[in-house]
Amino acid sequence: MIGRKKKKYQGTSTQILLTQRPSLVSQLQGCIDGALKALVISGHFSSADCDDVRLPIHTPSQQARRFLDHVRSKGELAAKVVLQFIQQKQESGSQLNEDTVTPPKELFKYQKKLSSSVSAQSCFLSTYGGTSHMSLDDIYTEGQLELSHECVDVHGPLGVEDIVGTAGTMNKEADTVLVSGDAGSGKSTLLQRLHLLWARGAALQDFLLIFPFSCRRLNSEHRELSVQELLFQHCCWPDREQEEIFQFILDHPHLILFTFDGLDELKQSFSDEHRLCCPTQRAPVHILLFNLIQGSLMKGVRKVVTSRPEAVGPVLKKHLRKEAFLKGFSPSGIDYFVRKHHRDPTVAAKVLESLQTNTALLGLCHSPVLCWIVSQCYKELLGCGEGSPQTITDVYLMILQHFFQHQSSQSTLGIGWLQENLETVLHLGQLAFEGIATSCYIFTDRDLETCGVTEKDICMGFLIQSKDMSSTHSQRYEFLHVTLQCFFSGLYIVLSNDTDRSTIPKLFEPKGMREADLRSTCFSACLPSTYQQEQVLEGESTAVETLNLQITATFVSGLLSQRHQSLWIHCCPSAVIEKRAKQVVRCLSKGMQKHFKSIPQPVEGEKKSMHAMPGFVWLIKCIYEMQESRIAKDAMSKLEVDHLKLTYCKIGPVECTALAYVLQHLKNPVGLQLDNNSVGDVGVEQLLPCMHICNSLYLRNNNITDEGIRKLIAKGVQCDNFQKIALFNNQLTDACTQHFSHLLKTKQDFLSIRLGNNNITAEGAKQLAEGLKFNHSLQFLGLWGNEIGDAGAEALASALESSKSLVWLSLVGNGVGSAGACALANIIKNSTSLEELWLTENCITRTGVECLIQALKHNTHVKSIWYVMNTETYTHK
Repeated sequence: MIGRKKKKYQGTSTQILLTQRPSLVSQLQGCIDGALKALVISGHFSSADCDDVRLPIHTPSQQARRFLDHVRSKGELAAKVVLQFIQQKQESGSQLNEDTVTPPKELFKYQKKLSSSVSAQSCFLSTYGGTSHMSLDDIYTEGQLELSHECVDVHGPLGVEDIVGTAGTMNKEADTVLVSGDAGSGKSTLLQRLHLLWARGAALQDFLLIFPFSCRRLNSEHRELSVQELLFQHCCWPDREQEEIFQFILDHPHLILFTFDGLDELKQSFSDEHRLCCPTQRAPVHILLFNLIQGSLMKGVRKVVTSRPEAVGPVLKKHLRKEAFLKGFSPSGIDYFVRKHHRDPTVAAKVLESLQTNTALLGLCHSPVLCWIVSQCYKELLGCGEGSPQTITDVYLMILQHFFQHQSSQSTLGIGWLQENLETVLHLGQLAFEGIATSCYIFTDRDLETCGVTEKDICMGFLIQSKDMSSTHSQRYEFLHVTLQCFFSGLYIVLSNDTDRSTIPKLFEPKGMREADLRSTCFSACLPSTYQQEQVLEGESTAVETLNLQITATFVSGLLSQRHQSLWIHCCPSAVIEKRAKQVVRCLSKGMQKHFKSIPQPVEGEKKSMHAMPGFVWLIKCIYEMQESRIAKDAMSKLEVDHLKLTYCKIGPVECTALAYVLQHLKNPVGLQLDNNSVGDVGVEQLLPCMHICNSLYLRNNNITDEGIRKLIAKGVQCDNFQKIALFNNQLTDACTQHFSHLLKTKQDFLSIRLGNNNITAEGAKQLAEGLKFNHSLQFLGLWGNEIGDAGAEALASALESSKSLVWLSLVGNGVGSAGACALANIIKNSTSLEELWLTENCITRTGVECLIQALKHNTHVKSIWYVMNTETYTHK
């Protein structure tokens, strides 16, 4: 690999050009002219060859690739000239790349204009806080931003600048960083913060220019554009020398950053089939966007894309440099946000106290958009007493009432507040419903007029003017947040006399919903004919279109709950509401049955297991929104499994609340596997109501701390069925071991504790040993990837040396030396139950190994001891 230092190569010169190609492409950018000159002087290149490489349609990286292709076609001698040129550059101390860039004067003027425009667009919260002109500085709170599970070498949260940093890079040849997160997790606000820091010169100063795009707004662009037109028309138009500025962008892609917010809201699903390489060639905007993301266009420009996870398929993932997940607020983030939102510390303290007494609401507040609603509606929250919100629907009804109260001349709204504002609800509901059905999130004056939306309706605050950095479009509107659009869509389905009786069944079958509504909706008349034709040809919803319909269905379930039916008394006939509620119940029952029927029969000798999919979790959430235990009981009465697997299902605190509400009605104990989700401490607390039905709980990689374990164990010791727990790769320290010690002393039927890859030291092992001394049932103990050392191993060995139940013990990668190994040999020597001992990746020398071997002579029960990758390498089986 060619770097700053000279390296001796092996193989022929042409082979080196092939094997070292990625590095050569990167390092030749900026010195192509010098390399071409060397080849012309040596007689290997003609002027025509040089012109072909220098074609202006190519970016610097494309020029480097084309150059290397030409050199290889010329043979071994030409390849040798190029390698000699590079090595001479290195030996002379000059850099291969033009590190000192001198931008033209006009570029600095353009940079100033662009940063001013970006700053103006970013200084106020542009999403759900849009109506109150909320300063981003006053409210911004960092969410939990983590790298994908595949990045095993990087742990802990990321900062804003880490998004474009090197941490977590998995494909160095790719330019695109993906930030994914659920609706309301704060993706748009994160990008807005990134833009503002750059515009102020406070961060990301490696980039001379940042071009921010909203995919939602790009949907409104129906012209074919070139990259130059896309940049200048949709971001900021240079006052002069447009060609010179664009050429600088082409020549120095590493100094440029593009951001694309909301890829999931683009009408077209990502595809890499239509390739486009020329930045001056016009094409539909989505084709430009897809080629920018995959690197066919503007290779070398860094791109940051946000999306909901459902829109990210394998085709897109292969073009990613890295992927990060935004998981909403941590418990401390909720506290920080509420205190920033309320300058009066007394009010903030009361809101936080209210949240602590309502753990279901606290779980909802991990979503920044819900946390904002709860903070915004603090008067309603503090005045509702025992009727405090429990579900997402409750929270959105609260913000609905809050906005109407804000516009009302009365000090308090009466019981009939919804009836008084029914026309507004129906007008906005129709707009939302038609938009969801056609994937439209930005509306023109004509769209509003079609749905009867008046100036009075707009003034209520649910719609805001859509910000666009270009001034070419007429005035447009959007809902404060996509989830609010789904909520109004749900209200329309529940209350409108125009709702077809097949709407609810089709809502729970999103493909059918989309096909039906595109034919019937008046909104389709407002869409370009080409778009209508595309949708007819596609015939299927994209992943995110389906997700928005599912969010709407969740709200419909909550709105038709018995708890809220008094709201609709004067808004819609009771018979209609009851009929629609029964439709929802039938749809939920049918959906659950469909999942249950897919459960395969168990292999002989194994437990019956159900590997649930995200659609199952959605149905569970709908049942929870209805808050009717009879529906939950009916659903669970038909589920007969021994093990319920919900790995990689995006289970957070909100989902944990719904799962516990429904799963507590299972007839028989079940193993609940929630590995690789975002449960956290608050999610653990939400699961407690269903602990009595769990015989095992798997919570690997869920960002759980000692505080979560304290609450979990306090409940677990009271549950007769609870016998196994796995907590690999969380945030546990020695403090958690006192709770496990208590568990071991209390429950003499507990079978398995697995605490691998946490932060447990010798002190934690000693604490655990205190419990093990009194326990006579534990069969499996896993502590791999901690730091217990010899002292910890000796404490555990002392506690376990006479165990008659322990079958499997893992102390892999714990810094255990020979002293610890000799102590563990006593377990082997005395145990009548131990079958496997894992001691790989430690520091055991020959002395320790010999102790283990001697112990084996006294024990015929042990099947295997693993101690490879120690100072001395052995395996005994």
